[in-house]
Amino acid sequence: MAEQRRDTGNGRDAGERGAPRAREALERAWGDLVATARRTVSDGLVVGTSGNVSVRVGDTVLVTPTGVPYDRLAPEDICGVALDGRRVLGSLVPTSELPMHLAIYRATDARAVVHTHAVHATAVSTLVTELPLIHYMAAALGGPVRVAPYATYGTEKLAENMLQALRDRTACLLQNHGTLTYGPTLAQAYDRTAQLEWMCRVWLTASSLPGHTPTLLSEAEVREVGERLRGYGQPES
Repeated sequence: MAEQRRDTGNGRDAGERGAPRAREALERAWGDLVATARRTVSDGLVVGTSGNVSVRVGDTVLVTPTGVPYDRLAPEDICGVALDGRRVLGSLVPTSELPMHLAIYRATDARAVVHTHAVHATAVSTLVTELPLIHYMAAALGGPVRVAPYATYGTEKLAENMLQALRDRTACLLQNHGTLTYGPTLAQAYDRTAQLEWMCRVWLTASSLPGHTPTLLSEAEVREVGERLRGYGQPES
């Protein structure tokens, strides 16, 4: 009986230790999310409370709340939902674009999503159905970046159009709306957003010179870069 009591106690202790660790992980993720959301403002990718950011921790999705300036968000403002959209953390109402975020988490292995209203990317979304291959960094996003057809913000139709545009990609443009990127971390999702906005700016700049047409890359050339990028960076130790 003594041995049995010891096993039961150990199980309870492990559970008690696990709960604070899980809470700490959520709090760290929320801090990273708020920092990333604030960066979208400081880097000029959003204005006011436009755009939104989310990160997945286990089966909980932390997401920016609707209508709250990012510089006002505090640790106690944590906002989390389950994968079915049920609010499980906090009292603030999640972003109106929650259907897009949840659609990505259900359909991909994403751990973070960044949505912005970046100026150059939004402008490009009104001009083409696919961002022309102006630079080889399109390979880092999976290939030519598609434009999802317009649908009203916050709707399941927009989420559906977005998923189609994201097929085999980690980024897309939303027509007359903005950008959507995802990745295994908030840092990588944000970097993809920045790369997409930069490529859109390059294409708009090159296309604006009268009498000249930008030289574009072929899909084969971009695929070749994609292969090279697999070994890019420092080897893991």
